[in-house]
Amino acid sequence: MGAEPRSRQETLALRKQLIGSSCKLFFPEDPVKIISAKGQYMYDENGNKYLDCINNVAQVGHCHSEVIRAAHQQNLALNTNSRYLHDNLVDYAQRLSNTLPKKLCTFYFLNSGSEANDLALRLARQYTKHEDILVVDHAYHGHLTSLIDISPYKFRNLEGQKEWVHVAPLPDTYRGLYREDNKDPATAYANEVKKIIDQAQQKGRKFAAFFVESLPSVAGQIIPPPGYFQKAAKHIHSAGGVFIADEIQVGFGRVGKHFWAFQLQGEDFIPDIITMGKPIGNGHPVSCVATTKEIAEAFSATGVEYFNTFGGNPVSCAIGIAVLDVIEKEQLQLHALQVGSFLMELLNQQKAKHPLIGDVRGVGLFIGVDLVQDQEKRTPATEEAAIIVTRLKEEFIMLATDGPGRNVLKFKPPLCFNAEDAKLVADKLDKILTELEKREA
Repeated sequence: MGAEPRSRQETLALRKQLIGSSCKLFFPEDPVKIISAKGQYMYDENGNKYLDCINNVAQVGHCHSEVIRAAHQQNLALNTNSRYLHDNLVDYAQRLSNTLPKKLCTFYFLNSGSEANDLALRLARQYTKHEDILVVDHAYHGHLTSLIDISPYKFRNLEGQKEWVHVAPLPDTYRGLYREDNKDPATAYANEVKKIIDQAQQKGRKFAAFFVESLPSVAGQIIPPPGYFQKAAKHIHSAGGVFIADEIQVGFGRVGKHFWAFQLQGEDFIPDIITMGKPIGNGHPVSCVATTKEIAEAFSATGVEYFNTFGGNPVSCAIGIAVLDVIEKEQLQLHALQVGSFLMELLNQQKAKHPLIGDVRGVGLFIGVDLVQDQEKRTPATEEAAIIVTRLKEEFIMLATDGPGRNVLKFKPPLCFNAEDAKLVADKLDKILTELEKREA
């Protein structure tokens, strides 16, 4: 006889006893114990089925049979480091290169987005021989010390801003410096980048990179105005730096119109380095940095080997290839475009009906609903957002908030999320917003 299954309360008590308290739970007042998942659904210990609207790591759906099979079969044959020749490594690099502009043709494989971003920093500094990094406000690039230093979302609550870090305004056309009434917000925000570079250069600072998420997520599901990256890239290149696009949250077809979110800026934009993580392995720890031959050669010129024990191992590469196969076979990029457009339409209908919704923004299955207390002042409705997320959980829908005011409902579901799911979420949201408005009337 097996041991009795542990109750949720017992698991919670053990977690509190054994796990660092800075590792937070969703719904800390009433956490959910998840024991299995399939597709866009997660199941608790009582068999309740939750619709997952936030798990962008399970890109092709939780526990996809083809991804599991690829991992299992390769595990049966070999799993070792990348110092031996193996076809999976080169096959995977080749498959990724087919999705990218020709210039981004050299790959490094790692295990997490933080590792990828840390390596991108090293590449930029080695290539430019400069130290300083420019980021946008509220950015988050990872949990390593080097990345906390360039993540205003974190460092503002810790040791503050380092001398070599420079923060440009978030290119947010709803709450930012330049809004929807500005005729050319891309140029206006890029001019802010130039201003910061010029001021720093006058003090003798030298820039290694402009490091930016292709679609800032923690900052509140932000869609930078098209043309902003091209103009900002011109300014950072003039200062001798490179442009790093962090695709960790948003790559691999999520935006629908393109495979990579940086491509939303236009065909004429190509970053110098891009970083990938989260959805790349559908839950398996994989990440990648893609860059140019020139940058990679400057990194090799140090004579110091770059070795990552688990990076690019045959199992991780088999999984990465399987994820690409599923995205292609199930046409998930097109699906993200169609379902995302439908969900945006439904949410915009709710916006017309409910004054609590100030803005609906997004592309593909990357969507933010900005909740406000006042349409004119755009005051973040933080408390209401928390109530909505808790109420949705009671309706077996997993959603979370983001943004500096924790007032933006963020939608980043697995890409198999369908039109029926979109309709269900919109209907439940409508019901909860109506309840809230009645309560406040």
